[in-house]
Amino acid sequence: MAAQTVVITGASGGVGRALARKYGERGCNVGLLARGEAGLQGAKEEVEARGGRAIAVPTDVADDDQVEQAAEKVEAEFGPIDIWINNAMVTVLAKVWNVDPEEFKRVTEVNYLGVVHGCLAALKRMRPRNAGTIVNVGSALAFRGIPLQAAYCGSKHAIQGFTESLYAELLHEDSDIDLCSVHLPGLNTTQFTWGRNKLDKLPQPVPPIFQPEVAADGIMWAADNGRRETYVAASTPLTIWGNRLARGAVARYLASGNISAQQSDKSADLYPGDNLFEPQDQDEDRGSHGPYDDQAHGMSPFDKVSQNRGKVAAGVALAGVVAAVASKFLGRD
Repeated sequence: MAAQTVVITGASGGVGRALARKYGERGCNVGLLARGEAGLQGAKEEVEARGGRAIAVPTDVADDDQVEQAAEKVEAEFGPIDIWINNAMVTVLAKVWNVDPEEFKRVTEVNYLGVVHGCLAALKRMRPRNAGTIVNVGSALAFRGIPLQAAYCGSKHAIQGFTESLYAELLHEDSDIDLCSVHLPGLNTTQFTWGRNKLDKLPQPVPPIFQPEVAADGIMWAADNGRRETYVAASTPLTIWGNRLARGAVARYLASGNISAQQSDKSADLYPGDNLFEPQDQDEDRGSHGPYDDQAHGMSPFDKVSQNRGKVAAGVALAGVVAAVASKFLGRD
């Protein structure tokens, strides 16, 4: 069986870097797209050390021409793209009135338009073959905006709307292309060392915190199985459904404690600079993990249940039948 060709945006750090390693372990051909050249080179070396092949293509996903050229380079090197994962993101941590218009614009261009550009490049190649998988990486925050992250939350909401429209259009074509959304929880990634931060304290993910490898496993499973929507970790569906059922209560809860929950006790000066407009890993490879290894979980039992929900449902039904039969016979005089 020929090795799959996989494109990962945001591949130099965080979840994208974890994905690169895992696809390398499968022996895949991996197209690595990101801006930071040191991070890209580190990702390439990790893929190749694990048995895969890789091409590092410095790319700003906010630029549609760069994304298209990157897709051409990957296919020239490895052949048809089987899986395209839209993962690149930037963020600004600040209250709305402290975020400049150009910062809102930049977050939107990278997070939302980056997904649009990735989908267009992938569809251009996949639709003529009527084959392939596109994964758009979302978040619990695609459904529930939180304080200090209006730019990020807005962009994730936009991705969700775009993906739903594209999904319906592919259905209309009776397309065999799989379009998957994977929504993530709080993760210990490099985001917390190079996101633009206008707070006095170093930002942190809201607990429970998971390692980026947990997210990478969920994304790969969705790509393998073509599930339309996947939630990673129980906190993700809890956030989404809690907001649907009690939006006002959730807003008051977030107002009362979420601003402090997103700030650590460490000074923001610990990691000066940010990657909003320029990468922070041009000369320094920061890998995939952020500074919260001591708090992050390396697995999610919820994901095992979710990924095997058919078997779980069958088991529950069987247990119910056994219990009913046992009750009938044990209840006889």
